[in-house]
Amino acid sequence: MKIAVIAVQGAFREHIAALKSLGAEAHEAKWARDLEGADGVIIPGGESTAIGKLMREYDMLEPVRELARAGKPIYGTCAGMIVLAKRIEGEDTTHLGLMDVTVRRNSFGRQRESFEAEIDIPAIGAPPFPAVFIRAPHIVSVGEGVEVLATYEDRIVAVRQGNLLATSFHPELTDDYRLHQYFLNMAQAPVAH
Repeated sequence: MKIAVIAVQGAFREHIAALKSLGAEAHEAKWARDLEGADGVIIPGGESTAIGKLMREYDMLEPVRELARAGKPIYGTCAGMIVLAKRIEGEDTTHLGLMDVTVRRNSFGRQRESFEAEIDIPAIGAPPFPAVFIRAPHIVSVGEGVEVLATYEDRIVAVRQGNLLATSFHPELTDDYRLHQYFLNMAQAPVAH
C-alpha cells in the first residue's frame, strides 16, 4: 500500500508516521511526480488557502483529481477537508472541488479555543474517537451520496463520499489510528468513477 501525503504545508509528518505504524508505505508528496503510483492521498491539516495555492503552483490539483476519478481514496483532514470541498461558505472559489459538501472555516473558534473531544464514529467502532479540533471547519451541508460518519454538537465533522473521506479534526495528532486504518481499507478496495 503506497500512500502519498501532500507535504506542501501542514501536519504531513504525523500522517506519515501513523500510516507507517500501520504497515503502509507512506511518503511526502511535494510535486506532481510524487503522486505517481499512489494507492491513495492524504491532504493534511494546516492552512487551506496556503495548501490550495501551493498545490496549484506545483501542478498537483489535476493529478489528485485524476487519482480520485480512478477510484483511489483521497482523505482530507481539517484544512484538507476544505481543499476537498465543492463549496466553501462565503467564498467563490474552491481548490480540488471533489466532495459534494459545503464547509465553514474556523467553525469551532480560533487557535486558542482548540480542544479535544470524544466522538462516536460507528464506521470505525467503539470506543469513541479522541478528536483534536484546531481552528476546525465543519460541514454545513452535504449533497446526495455523502454519508455522514460523525457529528459533534450538531455539526457534521466526518463524512465519506465513495472514495473520498474528510474529517474536521486531526486524527494524526492522536495515538488512535483507526481512521487511518479505515482509509487504508478504502485503498484496498478502490471504486472507479
